[in-house]
Amino acid sequence: MRNLILFLLLPLAGYLPLAGVAQVRPNPGNFVKDNYIKQEAYIPMRDGVRLYTAIYIPKDESHTYPFLMERTPYSAGPYGDSVYRGSLGPNAALSREPFIYVYQDVRGRYMSEGNFEEMTPHKEGKKPGDKQTDESSDTWDTVDWLLKNIRNNNGRVGIWGISYPGFYASASLPDAHPAIKAVSPQAPVTDEFIGDDANHNGAFFLLDNFDFDNFFDVKRPGPVKSYGGNIFRADIADAYDFFLKLGPLKNTNKPEYFNNKGKIWNEYLGHSTYDAYWKARNIRPHLKNIRPAVLVVGGWFDAEDMFGALRTYEAIEQQSPHNDNSLIMGPWTHGGWGAGNWSRFGILDFGQNVNEYYHELETNFFNHYLKDSVTPALTEATVFETGSNQWKHYDSWPPAEAHPTKFYLRASGRLSTEGKAAPGNAAAGYDEYISDPAHPVPYIDGIRGGRDNLYVATDQRFAFSRPDVLSYGTDTLRQDLTMTGRLKADIFLSSTGTDADLVVKLIDVLPDGYQRLVRAEVFRCKFRNSFEKPEPLAPGKVAEVAFDINEIAHTFKKGHRIMVQVQSSWFPLVDMNPQTFVNIPTCGAGDFRKATIRIYHDASHLSGIELPVMGR
Repeated sequence: MRNLILFLLLPLAGYLPLAGVAQVRPNPGNFVKDNYIKQEAYIPMRDGVRLYTAIYIPKDESHTYPFLMERTPYSAGPYGDSVYRGSLGPNAALSREPFIYVYQDVRGRYMSEGNFEEMTPHKEGKKPGDKQTDESSDTWDTVDWLLKNIRNNNGRVGIWGISYPGFYASASLPDAHPAIKAVSPQAPVTDEFIGDDANHNGAFFLLDNFDFDNFFDVKRPGPVKSYGGNIFRADIADAYDFFLKLGPLKNTNKPEYFNNKGKIWNEYLGHSTYDAYWKARNIRPHLKNIRPAVLVVGGWFDAEDMFGALRTYEAIEQQSPHNDNSLIMGPWTHGGWGAGNWSRFGILDFGQNVNEYYHELETNFFNHYLKDSVTPALTEATVFETGSNQWKHYDSWPPAEAHPTKFYLRASGRLSTEGKAAPGNAAAGYDEYISDPAHPVPYIDGIRGGRDNLYVATDQRFAFSRPDVLSYGTDTLRQDLTMTGRLKADIFLSSTGTDADLVVKLIDVLPDGYQRLVRAEVFRCKFRNSFEKPEPLAPGKVAEVAFDINEIAHTFKKGHRIMVQVQSSWFPLVDMNPQTFVNIPTCGAGDFRKATIRIYHDASHLSGIELPVMGR
């Protein structure tokens, strides 16, 4: 979840929202203390609320410096004028660049005053003189105060943030203060019903949110340096077994768990369709007429906010076409680009420390716009192509060279670009399986207590062998096949139930049989026509379920095969669909039923997945 920035090294340790890590222990004589003076301030907002802000000012006063700021709900500590962070800025290379570094607790979190609101809705039409506030206005008021009260500044401001702080970076863009010149939303939480942390296409991400809200949703009596613990204690050795025994989603509010003490948790469960709550928290419609230069960063193995990075870039491109907007996507998990070294992930060896190149690009971005550096601006899209292990640069994203090509699910487990119905299969024209809520398909092989980040690239042979998973594969590739851009699933299905989940996985099958997951997504079928107004499936009636899947940049090597797997559970990563048309957060155990799912591939129902093939 948003608290799992993994095992990143010291450059990120100052804002890791993990218990015991959020506040960096002071290191006397370290680079920061030797070269910076720390100043703490409570900056007043237009409605009188004051936000705690830590400011690190270069001791060398022979130059003027731009501001580089992170706004965070995860603590701007350590607190105290004499207690310094171990490092500054988003990466080790940039930390040696002189900026006036600013860290701020957002409204209602840690030492700032006011009330916290999940993904603060943006308010259109605000003016600096009124008292309407949102994250854009809080950023404006902070910047205005900094310009007037901190000496030796050059009048320019840069903002960055990863994950939830990435949302605050995005939220600074609409109606931005004129001094804000460069903003980098990195893995930004963006739309929590359609594709980020809380839900994907209406399917609730149970495992992550149960863990995250337990620590993040603790009630705050007032400004605090530490929240002092979680809402409840749950020692989970086997998450699959734990959540299976826990049963319906409403049981999470039993006395031994949230017990209705989780404000955000109850908001999530209380809004099970794409209603006004979720729409107000979608920043994308407000990313119009953006003036600051933008660098959006994301990871191909980000289990949390890959959607946020890709769709934030897309929203700015569409609504602010003249903005200087760039995208970088690398082979990272959530926030992995902040580590000192990133050369491997699971079985994948990238053959290089990809972070060295990225840190150079990130440093050049801020220096270019904040210091008049002669380093050139970034290309439109810089992406790391997995499979071939090389950085690629494109003038547009997705690249114009990508050609959408549909790969059809065929009889006998075949995957083919041939769209005609397979001969000899007219009698059936479908494959089927029984989806049983009592025995859901696990999201990863083996026993795990918490979410394993490796699931996004791990071996799928454990699923391939299950009777409730369908697999379709191509012949062995005779040459390399590169795919760069967005995927789209288009599946015709029926169920004996009135709702179902559809999980579609794209897999790279290695010559030794290893089935490496490349991309996967889930869709809750009752939302197939509208996220606002769900509709039941008619038992036994064929329904088309078409949905977008996040982009890839991947080369399937000669000698490999391409595989698509289809299933109806992904547990406990995603909550179990009862397979009846009910309000899942309030339904009971009796609503969960087995269902027979059919996936069609006859001449009238050509199920498949559209892939962005390069150079065809």
